[in-house]
Amino acid sequence: MSLDQKSLDTLCMNTIRMLAVDGVQKANSGHPGTPMGLAPLAYLLWTQFLKHHPNNPNWVNRDRFILSAGHASMLLYSLLHLTGYDLSLDDLKNFRQLNSKTPGHPEYGETPGVETTTGPLGQGIANAVGMAMTERFLSQKFNRPGYPVMDHQTYVVAGDGDLMEGVASEAASLAGHLQLGKLMCFYDDNKITIEGGTDLAFSEDVGARFEAYGWHVIKVGEVSGVEDFEVLSTAIQSAQNEGDRPSLLIVRTHIGFGSPNRQDTAQAHGSPLGAEEIKLTKATLNWPMEPTFHVPEESLAHFAQVGASGKKAEDDWQKQWDAYSEAYPDLAKEWDAAMRRQLPEGWDQGINDYKTEGSVATRKASGQVLNEIAQTLPTLIGGSADLAPSNNTYLKDLGDISGKDFSGRNLHFGIREHAMGGILNGMALHGGVMVYGGTFLIFSDYMRPAIRLAGLMRLPVIYVFTHDSIGLGEDGPTHQPVEHLAALRAIPNLTVIRPADAAETAVAWRCAISKKDGPTALILSRQNLPVLDRSRYASAALLEKGAYVLTKTSDPVSELTLIATGSEVQLALEAAVQLSEEGIRVRVVNMPSWELFEAQSESYKQMVLPPEDSSVIAIEAGMSFGWQRYVGRSGRIIGIDRFGASAPIEDLMKAYGFTVENIKDQAKALLKLS
Repeated sequence: MSLDQKSLDTLCMNTIRMLAVDGVQKANSGHPGTPMGLAPLAYLLWTQFLKHHPNNPNWVNRDRFILSAGHASMLLYSLLHLTGYDLSLDDLKNFRQLNSKTPGHPEYGETPGVETTTGPLGQGIANAVGMAMTERFLSQKFNRPGYPVMDHQTYVVAGDGDLMEGVASEAASLAGHLQLGKLMCFYDDNKITIEGGTDLAFSEDVGARFEAYGWHVIKVGEVSGVEDFEVLSTAIQSAQNEGDRPSLLIVRTHIGFGSPNRQDTAQAHGSPLGAEEIKLTKATLNWPMEPTFHVPEESLAHFAQVGASGKKAEDDWQKQWDAYSEAYPDLAKEWDAAMRRQLPEGWDQGINDYKTEGSVATRKASGQVLNEIAQTLPTLIGGSADLAPSNNTYLKDLGDISGKDFSGRNLHFGIREHAMGGILNGMALHGGVMVYGGTFLIFSDYMRPAIRLAGLMRLPVIYVFTHDSIGLGEDGPTHQPVEHLAALRAIPNLTVIRPADAAETAVAWRCAISKKDGPTALILSRQNLPVLDRSRYASAALLEKGAYVLTKTSDPVSELTLIATGSEVQLALEAAVQLSEEGIRVRVVNMPSWELFEAQSESYKQMVLPPEDSSVIAIEAGMSFGWQRYVGRSGRIIGIDRFGASAPIEDLMKAYGFTVENIKDQAKALLKLS
């Protein structure tokens, strides 16, 4: 029996709802209420507006869909299954189980069609802003009259929790400033949080806030069924036609829609409905009691049309791309390289040729190298959280990105580190660009949630963290990082590099640009550091191994090993010279990156570091935590396990024990020579 369109639409919406309900119930864990309330919006968007191809989830010109409210993951999983992505009904039945393709919150790389890892609220909004920025940059760079090869929307669904988080405010403010007209955010205004109604802690006028940010705000009103499709469709079309402002569509939904006792209550948010309530809900929605995970044939057939329309959209784009490739072969070649993150031959010649003498801060050397490689990497873009003159992250003569013009290469994030991290993730996820962002190392705290997610997703984001120690001096303990190196090293898949001089800084940039499977943090000094004489010391290229023996010696046996990083390497070298003059055989190991070192072979690591029972001292102007793995139980660590102070750098370094004399004293005490 064929259904009329209204009945078919209702059936499809309820299919989404009940798959979410059954998935959460089977797992005995999850959030059923939000998928139940959002089903009408999601169904209409995915079947009528979203440009996507389930058989090719990575089609480059697809619309991006981000479920920032990641706890509602069963909504997304149901949509992916029903529209034909590689996600089976058995996968839905395996929701929240070990090694499943349907984890509790969507995870990029684990599930086809999931654009980003969302869990921490607000991060998805920042990711969406980054994706919309990238679309705008690439469209301005590559599109030509009659050939809009980069032309897509970015949709994000957010809830009250997302909009309460500060990262969302930071990102939304920048999105309005940059006039991201192809960004559309659906605000799921269901007025419920875990603790109860939103009026417990949230009474602001969200629409007025976003209007102040420069957004196009549409108050859609209540959306719960087919009768609301017309007003919702009109609102989406209006947002699509808005060229100069991102759009916020405020949609009033009912959490737990259809559940007689849970609808519009906090109980529908974060726990299963329960067997008895599910029976009542099925009766209310005219849904069969058995089987669970029921997908009516009519629903499946209707959703299958999405695949056909998606294939046509991609086929049409491919024809356009083929014509574009003939008309603009050089641009097409550059496009292909950008999308594959392919590095052009000789891109690092500026790194190979980089030479400087005397004394230079590694932050300054970083800026010099960055400007050199930017000339050969046309899609390398980035910026700073209002600290470019200090971070040396500005690309000279390459223009600024603004709301009116995205042809530049310099991003001004403003004083928004939290959003900057999430936006960089979104840009990397979109693809086609290489991205970096800079701030002081101390403010990596503001970025930590996004850095962690970059590590989880293995995104090739580069962080330029300067002012790396108490060596920044008079600004005092509020600006002097102490625990930050240890904190960053604790993040899986993040490569942390603290170079000792300008030459190593250049090599560190080569490592960062070349890395495709995770983020990199460059840790750079404010103060000038001597450029090491590589005719006396090992090559700076050995930084790529994470650690290496710096001092050249014909005597492989040493009584003492000094390990140092960054600005403390110069102290270790001078201490080694003076100790050698006293007859003590000393080896100096430079260890700019634990992560790169741990990736080396065991034979190499044993060659660099002495046996466990040897005398080892680690020297780093940061927390001692973690260094025990390299110095052993009997070794010593010259570090900082308290906060800094406001004083000139010379006084601070002396007060905190970062002097040649203290290293010598510690060495002699360790060797029991004093």
